[in-house]
Amino acid sequence: MDNLKNLRGTVDLLPDQLIKWQNVEKIIFEQLSRASIKEIRTPILEMTELFIRGIGEGTDVVSKEMYTFLDRGDRSCTLRPEGTASVARALIQNGISSNPLHKLWYMGPMFRYERPQAGRQRQFHQLGVEFIGYDSVRSDVEIIAIAWDILGKLGIKDLNLEINTLGDVNDRLDFQKSFIKWLEINKKFLDIDSQNRINKNPLRILDSKNSETKKILENAPRLFNFLSEKSRKRYSDLKKQLEDLKIPYLENSNLVRGLDYYCHTAFEITSGALGSQATVCGGGRYDNLIKQMGGPNTPAIGFAIGLERLILLAGKELEVQRNTDIYIINQGLIAESLAMDLSRKLRNYDLFVELDLSGASLSKQFKKANKLKSKSIIVIGEDEASNKEFIIRLFDKSNDENKEEVISFDNNIKLENWINNNLLLK
Repeated sequence: MDNLKNLRGTVDLLPDQLIKWQNVEKIIFEQLSRASIKEIRTPILEMTELFIRGIGEGTDVVSKEMYTFLDRGDRSCTLRPEGTASVARALIQNGISSNPLHKLWYMGPMFRYERPQAGRQRQFHQLGVEFIGYDSVRSDVEIIAIAWDILGKLGIKDLNLEINTLGDVNDRLDFQKSFIKWLEINKKFLDIDSQNRINKNPLRILDSKNSETKKILENAPRLFNFLSEKSRKRYSDLKKQLEDLKIPYLENSNLVRGLDYYCHTAFEITSGALGSQATVCGGGRYDNLIKQMGGPNTPAIGFAIGLERLILLAGKELEVQRNTDIYIINQGLIAESLAMDLSRKLRNYDLFVELDLSGASLSKQFKKANKLKSKSIIVIGEDEASNKEFIIRLFDKSNDENKEEVISFDNNIKLENWINNNLLLK
């Protein structure tokens, strides 16, 4: 009992660390709100079958990484490893998939049993954005632009957008037949993981990180050569519209999504500041997922961003916390009661107010206020309390003397004027 620790792959976020998290989340929320994207919240715990159907039984996530267990009703439950399947389930279950158009976002913890590393833990946090019911290439461009702009707002540098097209269902089937034949011929040259994927999820082999396999794949059939004219036109329109928005991109023919419900646009945004684990954002179109899960035929596209990696990359300015506006120093029973009431009143002015509850000497309370770099201090000692007034003092380093005023507890107009002139206008 003396050595209780958090589980490997989980971390405690302490108040000083959370300053940056909260600032990052605030910017994300503001950007998504400006784009009229609405939040959706789904359970952390879901039926295991949801992810088997939604992600795929042959994927590493389902076969190796999920936290799955039987509950007391002998139901197989899983801590969610990603958010898209849960969103699709929520839309189908609540009947809103019949309403064709939704722009949604979610943010929260996900769970995967994998080797912890910088920017990725077994409990990690993810932002996801899903456009449901939109099938035009313009929706692909908009969702890429939203991801690109969020990362830019967070001050993340050295960004690269990689794009590819997976074609439609028929394009992929034609390519997959040719690709599997080529893989069988060259099987002995592939790494073991890729060999095991030939009959389970062959398209994922294109995304192999094994250097030898990557060299061999240079001679493999190209999906682009199997695209219909309609699919080629869509991809061409995507590139043209990105160029119109001055969003630079690189084409990566090996950028794939290995599940059958993915189609057309696939994209990733990487940062050179992350080393080998460079991916910050990944997304793609999944027009067949909702139908595959029992809903109506519904086009969709989305992306996900890992927050831990964002925190590593986001600018230093996001580590700054807003200083305390008013620190209330108080001593004596009557003063403590008056201070409590005053602190509640001041917070209604959208001020950051800290009430000293220590009962320490006035000098120690002054030191605490200075340490916090409070913009101003209110002093309520026994004399002030008996006179039903308080001293409010503004610390202005541009002046040799600190501005100070005595205000009655009953004089709300004088207090409001002082706040407006000295704090809210700063």
